[in-house]
Amino acid sequence: MLIAPPQVQQATAVLPANTEITLALNDTISTKGKRWTEGDNFDLTVTHNVMLGNYVIIPKGSRGVGRISWLTNKGAFGKSGKMEIDLEYVEVGGRRIPLSGHYRQEGEGNTVATVGTVIAAGVFAGFVTGKSGTIPAGRELTAHTKEDLPVAFAGPMTTQTAPVMVQPMAVQPAVMTVASPPPVAAPAGVTSPSSSTFHPPASGRISCQTCQ
Repeated sequence: MLIAPPQVQQATAVLPANTEITLALNDTISTKGKRWTEGDNFDLTVTHNVMLGNYVIIPKGSRGVGRISWLTNKGAFGKSGKMEIDLEYVEVGGRRIPLSGHYRQEGEGNTVATVGTVIAAGVFAGFVTGKSGTIPAGRELTAHTKEDLPVAFAGPMTTQTAPVMVQPMAVQPAVMTVASPPPVAAPAGVTSPSSSTFHPPASGRISCQTCQ
C-alpha cells in the first residue's frame, strides 16, 4: 500500500510597514565638483539583519539604492552647498522592497558673509564662499519599509541556521518566500558580539526629514 508523504504547510507572516533598516553609503556624496548631479542614483549596503522572529528577512549586506532629489553647489556671499537625498529601495533576491527615508545635507555657510558684512565690504564679499555639503562613505542612515511585506516560511522547522531565499521573478508576487529553518536562538542572558566601525562625520549638518 502506498502512503502519500505528509504535506509540509507553509507558515506565513508579515513584515510590517515602517520596519527600520540601517544602511551605509558605499561612496562619498558631495555637492563639490561635477561628479554628482540632481537625479543621480547611489548605492548603499544594509548594515544589520532585519529579523522577523528568528528569521532573517533582509540580510546584512543587501544592496540598497538611493537618489539625489535636489543639489546646489556652494557659491559667493557664503552660500553653502546643499542637497537632499531619498533612500529608494533595498534588493533581496532580485526583488525591490521600497523604502522611505529623506535626508537634507548642508555645508556650513561662511559666517563672515552676513548681510552687514556684504554691505560693508561691497563687491569683495562676493569672493567669500560657503562650504560644500558632504556625506562620507560609510555614513549610516536609517530608512523604513514603505508597505507591509507578506512572507512565507518554506520547509519544516529545525534548529539549524538556514539562508534567506527569495524567489527570483519578473513580476513581483504578493508573498516573499523565506527558507526554513530559522537560526538558533541565543541562550538567555547571552548577547551576540557585534563589530564596531568608525564612520567619519559628515561635512556640515545632515537632518532626517522622515525620522520619527
